[in-house]
Amino acid sequence: MRFLLTICVLSFFHDVAAQQYDASKISKKSRALYEKALQQADQERFQDALSLINIALENDPGYLDAALSKAGIMGELKRYAEAVIAYRRAFSLDAVYCQEYLLPYSINLAGTGQFEAALAAADQFLQLPKLNENSIKAGEFRKKNYAFAVAQMKQQSKPSSAGFKNAGDAINSAFPEYFPSLTIDEKTLVFTRRVNGSNEDFYEANAEGSTWRDATPLKGTVNTPFNEGAQHISQDGKWLVYAGCNFPDGYGSCDIYISVLTAAGWSKRQNLGEPINSESWESTPCLSPDKQALYFSSNRPGGYGGSDIYVSRLLPSGRWSVPQNLGPHINTIGDESAPFMHADNETLYFTSSGLQGYGGKDIFFSKKLPDGFDKAVNLGYPINTIDNEGGLIVAANGIKAFFSSDRSDSRGGQDIYTFELREDLRPLTTTWVQGKVYDSTTGKGLKAIVELVDVKSRRLITEVESDLEGNYLATLPLGRDYAFSVNKKGYLFYSNRFMLKEVVSENHYEVNIPMQPFAKGANIVLRNILFETGKYILLPESIAELEKIVTILRENPSMRVQIGGHTDNIGKDADNLALSALRAKAVVDHLISKGILASRLTSKGFGATMPVADNATEQERALNRRTEMTVVSDN
Repeated sequence: MRFLLTICVLSFFHDVAAQQYDASKISKKSRALYEKALQQADQERFQDALSLINIALENDPGYLDAALSKAGIMGELKRYAEAVIAYRRAFSLDAVYCQEYLLPYSINLAGTGQFEAALAAADQFLQLPKLNENSIKAGEFRKKNYAFAVAQMKQQSKPSSAGFKNAGDAINSAFPEYFPSLTIDEKTLVFTRRVNGSNEDFYEANAEGSTWRDATPLKGTVNTPFNEGAQHISQDGKWLVYAGCNFPDGYGSCDIYISVLTAAGWSKRQNLGEPINSESWESTPCLSPDKQALYFSSNRPGGYGGSDIYVSRLLPSGRWSVPQNLGPHINTIGDESAPFMHADNETLYFTSSGLQGYGGKDIFFSKKLPDGFDKAVNLGYPINTIDNEGGLIVAANGIKAFFSSDRSDSRGGQDIYTFELREDLRPLTTTWVQGKVYDSTTGKGLKAIVELVDVKSRRLITEVESDLEGNYLATLPLGRDYAFSVNKKGYLFYSNRFMLKEVVSENHYEVNIPMQPFAKGANIVLRNILFETGKYILLPESIAELEKIVTILRENPSMRVQIGGHTDNIGKDADNLALSALRAKAVVDHLISKGILASRLTSKGFGATMPVADNATEQERALNRRTEMTVVSDN
C-alpha cells in the first residue's frame, strides 16, 4: 500500500465533488519525485523520502498529496510539532480534501501535549458523513483517550515529571538500550542492549560519584549467542532474573532465568522451571527487595486478557510457589507487563494497554494492600504519551526514575532516560541496613532470618535471609518505627530498633550482628521491650519481641533465663532500683501467662548500677534504660 494511505492506516470516505485541489495540475517532475519518495517511505527510509518531498513542494507548493505525506512522515518519526505545522499548511490549501486527515492530525496534536485541540479535531472527524465502521471505531478510541488526558491534566497542578534527561554516552549508544535496573545504592545500572541488529545482551555501568563509567558487558557467562533481555538486578546486586526466548532448555516461547554473582562474574543461566515457566510466554521478571517474591508477566491460560502480571513466593524449601494473578486492579483484557516493585516493597509500577491511558501502553502504579493491590493510577503526561511507554524503575529515594524511550535526542533507537517523579506519584523514601551475621564465638558467617516489623501495626514488613557468608541487606522505608531482629536456631535472637517515623535522612546503616550460641551466660539486650515512661506497664509494641522469647523457651524446654531490668541515673537510686525490678518482673509475668514454667524464670532489677553508656545525653540515657535476658542454664 502506498505510504500516503498507510499514514492513516484506515480508508476514509471522501467527497471528490467538493475538492478544490486538482492533482492533474502538478508537474510531471514533481509527481516523479513524489512517486520515488513513496518508494523510499515504504522501505522506511524516511529522511530520504522527506528530502524528495521537499523538492517536489518547492517546485509545486500546492502539491497537496505531497504535503499530507510530509505531515504523515513527520508523525512516523515522532516529530509531532513539525507534523502539526505540515497538516495545518495542507488544510489551508484545501480543508475539504484534507478532512479525512483530521484524525492523524489529532494524533500529532496529542503527541505535542495539545489534548484539548486533539479532542476538538477528533470530534470534527467523527462528524464527517459516511465514515466506515473502522474509521468510527478508531475515532472513538482516540476521542476517549484525549478526553481522559484533558481530565487528567486539569487535575494536575504540575507535570508528572521534571527534567527528562538522556542518561548520556556512558550508557547509551548507537544501539538500542532498554530495561534499566538499579541496585539500591545506585552504584550499578544494568540494562539490555541490542547489538548488531538482533542479539540482546546485558551491560552494566558503574557510578563514580555523580557520573557513570562507560558501560561494559556483564562479566561471567550470563551473556550468550542467544537473546537475553528484560532483566532485573536484585537490590543487593547478587541476583539477576531475566527472560530468555527460544533457549534449548526452555519450557515455552520465553522463560524466566536466574544468574547469581560469583567471584568470577555472573553464573551460567538457570531456568527457574515450573511452576513459574510454562508452555506459554513468561517475561519481564522483577524481584521484591527482600528477594522473597518474583513478579513477572505471562500470557498463560486463566488470566484476564493478553499478558497478565503474576507473583510467586520463595518457599522455605527454596522452590517457588504456584504463581498468583495480581487481580483485576492490575490486570485487564489488554496486556500488562514490566512490573517493578520499589524498594519500599509496597509500590508496584507496571505498563498496561488495557487500563485507560493516553493511547499506547502507559505506565501505572499501585500500592500493595494486605489482601491484594489498590486501584492502579496512571502516571500522567508527559511520562505517558500517545506512544508505548517502556518499563520504569524508581531509585530508593523515591524521586529519581529511569525508563527507556526513543526521544528526539536518542543516540540511536531507544535510550535510557532519567527524570524526577512528581511527589504524589512517588513511593516511600527508602533507606537500608546491611551487614554480616556471624557466630560470636567462631566469627563464621551464618545463614539467618532478618526481620523488620512495624512497631505500631506489628505487621511484618520485611523478611530476608543472609547468604552463606552471613551477608544481608534489608530495606527500610522511612516514616515508620521498626523492630529489627535476627533469628537462627541454636542462637539467641538479636534485637534492635530503627526509629524512622520522623527521619528524613536517606543515610543507610551498617550493622554487623554477632549471634550468641545457647550457652550459660549468653546475654541479649531486648531493645523492643518497652514500658510507659516511669512505669512498669508493658506497651503493646513489646508483644512481637515477647513472642520471640516464648518461642525460644518452648523450643528449648531445659533452658532457664534471667530477665534483668536497668535504668538511667535520673532520679533516686532506690526508685530506679525498684522500677527496674518491677519491669523485669512484668516481663516474667507475661512469659508465665504464655505457659512458660515459673521455675525456668527469674527476674532482677539493677537500677542504674550497670550502665552501658554515659548518662550525659538523652541518647546515652536511652541506651541505659533497657531490659536484658541472660541464659542461666541451657540443660
